[in-house]
Amino acid sequence: MTEPALLICINPADNVAVVGNDGGLEKGATVDGLTLRQPVPQAHKVALAPLSAGDPVRRYGAVIGYAAEAIPAGGWIHDFNIQIPPASELKGPPTAAQAPTNVEPLAGYAFQGFRNEDGSVGTRNILAITNTVQCVSGIVGHAVERIRRELLPRFPHVDDVIALDHTYGCGVAIDAPGAEIPIRTLRNIARNPNFAGSTMVVSLGCEKLQPSRLFPEAFGASAEKSDSLGAASLVTLQDETHIGFEAMISSILRTAERQLVQLDNRRRQNCPASDLVVGLQCGGSDALSGVTANPALGRAADLVVRAGGTVIFSEVTEVRDGIDQLVRRAASPGIAEELLRQMEWYDRYLSLGQTDRSANTTPGNKRGGLSNIVEKAMGSIIKSGSMPVNGVIPPGERAKGNGLLFAATPASDFICGTLQLAAGMNVHVFTTGRGTPYGLAEVPVIKVASRSELATRWHDLMDMDAGRIVSAGETIESMGRSMFDKILAVASGERTCAERLGLRNQLALFNPGPVT
Repeated sequence: MTEPALLICINPADNVAVVGNDGGLEKGATVDGLTLRQPVPQAHKVALAPLSAGDPVRRYGAVIGYAAEAIPAGGWIHDFNIQIPPASELKGPPTAAQAPTNVEPLAGYAFQGFRNEDGSVGTRNILAITNTVQCVSGIVGHAVERIRRELLPRFPHVDDVIALDHTYGCGVAIDAPGAEIPIRTLRNIARNPNFAGSTMVVSLGCEKLQPSRLFPEAFGASAEKSDSLGAASLVTLQDETHIGFEAMISSILRTAERQLVQLDNRRRQNCPASDLVVGLQCGGSDALSGVTANPALGRAADLVVRAGGTVIFSEVTEVRDGIDQLVRRAASPGIAEELLRQMEWYDRYLSLGQTDRSANTTPGNKRGGLSNIVEKAMGSIIKSGSMPVNGVIPPGERAKGNGLLFAATPASDFICGTLQLAAGMNVHVFTTGRGTPYGLAEVPVIKVASRSELATRWHDLMDMDAGRIVSAGETIESMGRSMFDKILAVASGERTCAERLGLRNQLALFNPGPVT
């Protein structure tokens, strides 16, 4: 039986629709009296009315570009015949948002988490080992494998031991403007709720990023004795007591064993949903991401916020063209001004590299129907839901307060995930249209497919199929509720596909400073 032709229009003001059919539509296919002038792939755009050169192209009710040539009704619209509009001006005066009407707090939802001394809650019980410089990465990696093999089986209540591996610490202009971003990122990742404040530190000894600089409250001249990090958690490889490789490994293993004893005493306990800190991200996006996975995730984000939790959305270049929307949703004029400041900072940063936000889109984005960054941004910003923006997190900083927060990160999947870890997320939700095996060792990552074809083909990599909104008639609301339930289950210990397969991407620090 031939599948009926399906075109999806988001907003009544739109003059384009996207093809919903797996495999796309052939030339001559008809939908509601519209005949396709050429074959159009799935998720790609079709003109609903004739367009003259220079006419605006509207999707999501927004102008995503201008026709570069005359396009007939039923014609294929993509990057070859659409011109990107100029970037929105970053201007005020910003005004405080009006809260959505008829929003009731969501009470009675909880998960089983690990309560920390500082009040934060982990969703996993992990021993993390951070380094102060890449030079020690090989040693730490070897030690982690030994710990997993020789020590971890004796501590059944510890989920994992991981290396917070990175490429920073020396060979950099460590006092240059911007250098504080990677330093505070590493500092705050070490305090992620999933590590219970027990992060170990391995130093070489001669690096620029000394332990006293990375953790001044633990290793500095005025170190606070109450800090959970301390001399007992530090191993310095150039210490004269280390006679050869095995002595270094033995020191790391002895320190790890002391930390594991403490971690193994922890148990999951009932925690309200207000203790959730959920990071949202999309990667390998297509034009259906903004139709299925992202709007459903926006509904889930609203539920987390209504339950008193924290939701972090990010990616400066993927909200830059929707900044007017965010300013209108800012909970105060001060937050609106900070949103604009972060956009301006990033514009300057990109200009130093002689580029702008248009460099964001990838070949895969375009093959998936996204013509330019404006269209991509409109579909990306939807995952933030509808609640007021309650705060802005500068790159590398830890989240303050709850509600919906914007973390000013690059759009790179790996850098964004790293910065959300520093912000304190304890669950990550990642939507994808083209597909990516992305995963993190530090927090569970729930992977959501925007298309049922992808969810079926990558059945053991995707945790949820948001494509059912198109393929099976499921509503965005019901899919959002399912995502909320999934977040609670994963926060309580249910393992994700990436966890079962052991998929974990390396940390990727954002370093806008020079390398020497």
